[in-house]
Amino acid sequence: MSIVCYLPLAYPQGVSRYDEKAVSRLMMDPSNAPQTEADLEVQRLNILFEHDAAALAGDDRLTEITRFAADLCDTPICLVSLVEQDRQWFPAKTGLDVDETPRSSSFCAHAMRGQGPMVVADATVDPRFRENPLVTGEPNIRFYAGAPLLSAEGAPLGALCVIDTAPREALTNLQMQGLSVMATAVSSLLAERRAARKAGRQLDEQDQKFRVLADTMPQMVWSTLPDGYHDYYNARWYEFTGMPPGSTDGEGWNGMFHPDDQERAWRVWKHSLETGEPYEIEYRLRNATGEYRWTLGRALPIRDENGAIQRWFGTCTDIHDTKQLLEQREIIAHELSHRIKNIFAVISGLVSLSTRYRPEFSEVAKDLRDRITALGRAHDFVRPHSEASRPIQRQSSLHGMLEELLSPYREKSHDRIVVQGQDVDIDDRSATPLALVFHEFATNAAKYGALAVAEGQVRIHTACDGDIVNLRWIEQGGPPVAPPTEDGFGTKLIELSAARQLGGTVTKDWLPSGLSVTINLPKNAMRRSNGS
Repeated sequence: MSIVCYLPLAYPQGVSRYDEKAVSRLMMDPSNAPQTEADLEVQRLNILFEHDAAALAGDDRLTEITRFAADLCDTPICLVSLVEQDRQWFPAKTGLDVDETPRSSSFCAHAMRGQGPMVVADATVDPRFRENPLVTGEPNIRFYAGAPLLSAEGAPLGALCVIDTAPREALTNLQMQGLSVMATAVSSLLAERRAARKAGRQLDEQDQKFRVLADTMPQMVWSTLPDGYHDYYNARWYEFTGMPPGSTDGEGWNGMFHPDDQERAWRVWKHSLETGEPYEIEYRLRNATGEYRWTLGRALPIRDENGAIQRWFGTCTDIHDTKQLLEQREIIAHELSHRIKNIFAVISGLVSLSTRYRPEFSEVAKDLRDRITALGRAHDFVRPHSEASRPIQRQSSLHGMLEELLSPYREKSHDRIVVQGQDVDIDDRSATPLALVFHEFATNAAKYGALAVAEGQVRIHTACDGDIVNLRWIEQGGPPVAPPTEDGFGTKLIELSAARQLGGTVTKDWLPSGLSVTINLPKNAMRRSNGS
């Protein structure tokens, strides 16, 4: 739709100078175009304002167009004229020193309303312009030809014109065509500027929304350029640190860390910058009162469609109180664990003391002490430890617990007990019944099975099959074995631990080569879930 009936009218009372919503409605649906002449002019000026043409003042591309058009049409003057409410002004010009003239004397205000170039052969005899101050005075216009400049929706913005100080009959067809082509090129540059302004405004709005959102967050929020240069912190950062805005830009942030943490924090951050891996670290950050508080720092890269990092966005979360609480809980857990370990020792001592007066129970007492010792070993493996007392094996490792539990049965000369297969994660809940089960197996093997002879060997194989954990105890090289005529206490203890406590099944095979036991346990019985 071409809008060609705009008139040079002032804004009606109560009408704002720029109405972005109205422009958007017009571009989406031309039927929304205003109907009155006053409304048409207001809308035209709104659209002109959208182009932010002032940013194109002196633009080399526009200036080159005016030079070419002047040479093509063999005229001393060529102008890019944009017609505003009270003036016309020239973002690019050739052969004229002034930057603007009143709209009332504008030739281009007439030319922009036409469907094609407007030509005035001799302004001194044209009733529209013979009294025009630009004709009676400088620059003494005689010949004028102007092609309209139109917006994307067809609104007239001004004209590309050529001017001569002597009358002329007309332009040649080639010159007329060239002037129209150059006007289209000017319109394209204006449209390009309009799109850039709109994109910039949208980015500004997004940036403002981000800043408002970031300033309402309880965490400290920061952002960096791809090379790691910190150029943004939210209000919470400056509130927490008490530093003046901008003082921690660049690498200034590292000076806010505890001296003992600075080298480590810089090393971790540099690694993330080099690899693009997420950044996460705990460090002590100085607050406004000078206190160093434990803080969790995290950051992720933002990438473009090609995978190149555009920015890093990160947060700093004050975890000082939480960390202190966890440290207090760890101290309490260590103390409780130490007392439980002492209880095992006291119970074992009481059992030994009791057999002094009832020696006939010494064999039973020895078995009971061994079971208590096994429980103590399992507990000691999974209990909270300090850095000094922590086991070499991973504390959540079933293999590690079995190695610790069965170490008394090993010999330096050869591996009598071999633990193999897929390791399984455990915790204190499953460690106790598993310790009782495998201690019972080892005790019986030492009395009657493979561990009762020097050449005997036990292989323990572990595997995961979906939601089931499969544990196998396989004896080889021992004396012949046969199933017992009745279940003893040890068998009942195994059933109680594996079946009732862990919800599994136990299958025994009395093979010529030795006892083989298969235990199938639910995987979720081995370790608590994170939420439990």
